[in-house]
Amino acid sequence: MAVPSPVPADIKPHDGRFVDGRHYFACRVYFEDTDFSGIVYHANYLRYMERARSDMLRQLDMNQHDAYASGEGVYAVVDLTMKYLRPAKLDDDLLVISTVTALRAASVVIDQSIVRGTDRITSASVHAAFLTPAGRPRRQPKAWTKAFAGVMEQTDKK
Repeated sequence: MAVPSPVPADIKPHDGRFVDGRHYFACRVYFEDTDFSGIVYHANYLRYMERARSDMLRQLDMNQHDAYASGEGVYAVVDLTMKYLRPAKLDDDLLVISTVTALRAASVVIDQSIVRGTDRITSASVHAAFLTPAGRPRRQPKAWTKAFAGVMEQTDKK
């Protein structure tokens, strides 16, 4: 099949956004996300949260690919606590809400919730360390800690 010409320029991947220091990322449950019972398979909640965190970093101008390629480092999840509260099902519209809650020289803690309307589906606390390409802890780039501190400050005001 040939690519139609012209390709519509306004069709792009979804972007989340920040509101009052919190990052909001919308997603939908597709058939492939569910198990045989029709509810979201437990590991897929982690995928939704990872997509939201990746989008959050991109929106904060944190280019992980370039940081890794240059030898500076990359984030890795070192601790994760998660609680499943309600099941999500096929075609549910979900919103992942991410909040930076702790910032250290070489790590960040991001609390995340997945909600459907006013119902909280899942909550998690993700501790990510900044590591060298060899896997050793390293201070995060100053611009990145400044960006995280900025969104934390906005959250604290609310």
